Amino acid sequence: MTRARQDRLLALLTRDGDWITAATAADALGVTPRSVRSYVTAVNARVPGGTAIESGPQGYRAGPDAVAALRADSDGGTPRDRLHTLVRALLDEHEGIDVYETADQLFVSPATIEADLARVRGLLGGTELTLERSGSRARLQGTEAAQRRLLSTLAHDEMDAGSFDLEALRRTLGARSIGAQAFGPFKTELVAGLGQLGYFVNELGIADVVMHIAIAADRVARDRGLEAAPEDDPARAEIGALIDRLSQEHLGVRLGAGDRSHLATLVLTRVVAPGAGPVDRARDLLDPEVERVVREVVESAASEFLVDIAHEDFVLRLALHVQNLLQRARAQAWSRNPLTRSLKSTYPMIFDVAVFIASGLADRLDIPLMDDEIAYIAMHVGGRLERSRRADQLLTATIVCPGYYELHELLRSSVARSLGQAVEVVGVETRVDPDWTGIQTDLVLTTIDPPMPGERIVRIQPFLTESDVERVQAAAGRVRRGRRLARLRAELERYFSPVAFVRGLDGTGGEEGVIRRLGGLLVDQGIIDEGYVQRTIEREKLSSTAFTDALAVPHAIGMTATRTAIAIGIAEPSIPWGEGRVQVVAFTAFSESDRAAFQTVFEQFVEVFSERDSVQRIVRRGSDFAAFLDELVAVIDG
Repeated sequence: MTRARQDRLLALLTRDGDWITAATAADALGVTPRSVRSYVTAVNARVPGGTAIESGPQGYRAGPDAVAALRADSDGGTPRDRLHTLVRALLDEHEGIDVYETADQLFVSPATIEADLARVRGLLGGTELTLERSGSRARLQGTEAAQRRLLSTLAHDEMDAGSFDLEALRRTLGARSIGAQAFGPFKTELVAGLGQLGYFVNELGIADVVMHIAIAADRVARDRGLEAAPEDDPARAEIGALIDRLSQEHLGVRLGAGDRSHLATLVLTRVVAPGAGPVDRARDLLDPEVERVVREVVESAASEFLVDIAHEDFVLRLALHVQNLLQRARAQAWSRNPLTRSLKSTYPMIFDVAVFIASGLADRLDIPLMDDEIAYIAMHVGGRLERSRRADQLLTATIVCPGYYELHELLRSSVARSLGQAVEVVGVETRVDPDWTGIQTDLVLTTIDPPMPGERIVRIQPFLTESDVERVQAAAGRVRRGRRLARLRAELERYFSPVAFVRGLDGTGGEEGVIRRLGGLLVDQGIIDEGYVQRTIEREKLSSTAFTDALAVPHAIGMTATRTAIAIGIAEPSIPWGEGRVQVVAFTAFSESDRAAFQTVFEQFVEVFSERDSVQRIVRRGSDFAAFLDELVAVIDG
């Protein structure tokens, strides 16, 4: 029983917020229901007298003390705790550690410490650090910057899903580190100070920078400051001075020139953007080559996905972001994004556009991009699409209100004021006996009873009330969902095939093995070639296509299939995929002629599989292709 799996169960329950059966939790974790029950017992033991996980006839759900249990200190005896303790000791001691003395201090055998040191070597890959041995002594060799990056990695490993937890950071730095309580006021004053300097602050990134400030303060307090660097940038000097002043006031640490410059660079590349000003001023900050590459990649994405993002302001904002990204890449200082998981599962289409852009940027600018960095690009894309959303996405409505003075006009004005973001009134019927069958709008808002009720007919008062507004919004939501799912059902029935269905999917070959298995079914039908399968594997390496806790949708960048088709694989129990586990894999091949269907199929298919009960119903009952399709259609129809 590992703490990591216990934490995954607790995070799953906390994120879901509803009852989950033992079988469902077991599928998500890749263990047995019996193991789940033991994890529940262990997690609840972390909060004596409290309840981290509630148990009941419906299964398990997060209790009132779930967050406390997630952040609770362990007993220090787990392999991860011991590994982190060992790394901290290696980082703190200039002369290294003695294997036998360390074994005595941690109450384990020297052989255990030797095994842990082998794991430390595994952590050092790509860090510019090496572990040297001289007899019984082990010592880390490498620059201070590389050692801090290792501390950052450990700190993120202590935290859940990219969220910032100062107590977890203190566990990483050690009990002697600067107290977490000092960082609340520090962060508040830092944000205020940056605003006074004329910057917009990205709150999603500020916590990560505060973590690096905490690491810097701890290392400087141990006489492990960074070497001074020449400072010729007034903006960097100004921000560095602000951080140093706050560090002295709140943390009691005076930063040297090297640390001031380093932390100012992190702020400039992660959490601030220039304040409002002329476009030309912002462009003066840009490398023309970066702007050119971003423009070309954005135009290519706009053409590939038929999305309206090729706008000057979007290109400029994204280019500034990419320029900062290049600086982070050079320093190997990646920015975490706590919204990555929700962006991927809620807006898969937007995330896939971001993956396409990231792929183009990676090829042309030679920078690797992690999921968190792709998520920031997705936020840019989503913001642009939200601003350019077309008015024809509104539902149309007819008001039925028998004429009496200007009552119908007052009602129309109230509807526009309260519901203008949801519906557009295109007609008003003032007769007491209108032609109900002739009204063809999406919704009918009526002050009189219709002869027959209907899903699109909403009874409202002549003077619109809050309850009326809520009923209209609910009806509009049902109409939109019904319309989307009806399109999805029609598309899926076209794209599925009985010969491209696998029950009992084997995940032993990893994602690549599953992709080749399902892709081969479409290759055999002449829908795609082997090149498409290989590009799908390459796309998967860029960013996992596990868009929900149960569904992966591997697909290639580029719509080169002869026709759009989907190969389905069902795994029971679940199989590993990316950082999680899935039960359904939908290998999707899109053709150029079906680009318009891409968004409908992609986003709505993911939506269906984001509902846990629906997933379990489809997986349990979909014993063959016909049963799978029947259950899927039944779920879509509600």
